[in-house]
Amino acid sequence: MKQLFPRITKIALILVYLVIVAGALVRMTGSGMGCPDWPRCFGYYIPPTDIKELQFSPNHEFKRGQVIIKDEKLWVARETFTTGTSYNEADWEHYTKHDYAEFNPIHTWVEYINRLTGAVAGLAVLFMAIASFSFRKEKKSVVWLSWLSVFLMGFQAWLGATVVYSVLNPVKITLHMVVALIIVGVILTILAKVKPATETVLKHDGFFKKLLWFTLILTLIQVVLGTEVRQFVDDQVKLLGHENIHLVMQDPIINFYIHRSFSIVVLAANIWLFIMNKQKGLSFAKTSWVLVLILVEICSGIAMYNFDFPFASQSIHVVTASLLFGVQYYMILEGRRAKL
Repeated sequence: MKQLFPRITKIALILVYLVIVAGALVRMTGSGMGCPDWPRCFGYYIPPTDIKELQFSPNHEFKRGQVIIKDEKLWVARETFTTGTSYNEADWEHYTKHDYAEFNPIHTWVEYINRLTGAVAGLAVLFMAIASFSFRKEKKSVVWLSWLSVFLMGFQAWLGATVVYSVLNPVKITLHMVVALIIVGVILTILAKVKPATETVLKHDGFFKKLLWFTLILTLIQVVLGTEVRQFVDDQVKLLGHENIHLVMQDPIINFYIHRSFSIVVLAANIWLFIMNKQKGLSFAKTSWVLVLILVEICSGIAMYNFDFPFASQSIHVVTASLLFGVQYYMILEGRRAKL
C-alpha cells in the first residue's frame, strides 16, 4: 500500500480538480440552483428530467421527501403515499429553507453532475486517508494531513449545502472556492512528503523562497477579487438576460478594475521570479509553467471583457486560477528540499 500511496494521492488530487472544473461549469451555465435541496435533488437521488415529474398528478406514488412545484413554491411529501384524484395539502409541507422554485433540466443535471463528482472525489480522499495508515510509524504527518483532507471535504460539502440554502450568497461562494484551494494545498503537501527524491537538485535562495510566498499571496488575492467580479457578472446576467450579455460589463463594479489592474502586478512578480530562477540557476522548472498559466488567465479575461464571454471562457479562467495556485504552492514545497 505504501508504494501505491503516491498514485492514490495523485488520483485524489485530480478528482478534486475535476470538482473545481465541475463547479466552474455550474457557474458558467448558471446552474447553481439546479437542485434546490441538498444532498438530494428535488428529493430524488437521480434527479428528474421533465417538469411533469415535479407536478401533482392523481394516482401517483410519491416517496417521503420528494418535491413538487405548486403555486411557485416547493412542497415536500410528508410520508410515502399515493395521491388521490385531487391535491390534498395535508400530504405536503412547504419547503422553508428558501423560496427558489424553478426547474430547468439542463441546470438540474449540471448541478447534479457537480455533486456526483464531489462525492467521487470525497470517496477518493477517504480511500487516501485509509491508505495513509501505512505511514503511521515513520511519517505520522501524512496520516494527520490525509484525515484533515477528509474533514475538509466534508466541510466543503456542508458549505455547498449552505450555498444552495442561501440562494448563492456571494460570501459563501467565495469561501467555497477558497476551501477548495486549501484542500488542493493539503493534498499537494501530502504528495510532497511521500514523493521520492529526484535527481534534479534545487538550489536554496532565501529571497527567492520569500518571493514564492509573495506571488502565491498575490494569486489568492486575485482569486478572491475574481470571485466577487464573477458574482457581479452572474447578477447582471440574471437581471439583463443572456441575450443582453454584451451589456453586462458596461458599468462594472470597482473590484473589476482592481482585479484587471492587479493582474499586471501578478504577472510582473512572476516574471521577476522566472528571471531570478534563470540567473541564479536555481532549477525551479515550474516557474515557466506559472507564466504560461498567467498568460492563459489574462487572455481568457480579455476574451470575456472584449468578446462578451465566449463559450467556456469563464470556466477556463477559474480552472486556470486553481491550477496556478497548485503549481505555485508546490514550488514552495519543492523549495523545502532545496540545498544550500
